[in-house]
Amino acid sequence: MSEARSGLACEDCGEYLWLPQGTVHVRWLRDREHVVREYAEHATSGLETWMEQGLRFLDEHRGHSIVVVTER
Repeated sequence: MSEARSGLACEDCGEYLWLPQGTVHVRWLRDREHVVREYAEHATSGLETWMEQGLRFLDEHRGHSIVVVTER
């Protein structure tokens, strides 16, 4: 049996972004986007790749309905 994967989905555009994190982490990113962005402004070592990818997706779909999805 394969492992479940989680990501973000734009309900308006139908685009998905699968991230190498579990649902809890992906939901945390979506719900605390403002915290991650604040950290990114001040971090010298950069963000984890999955966070950068997630923020880019959220930027591209600003104003759209974004949901966390899981696929088994």
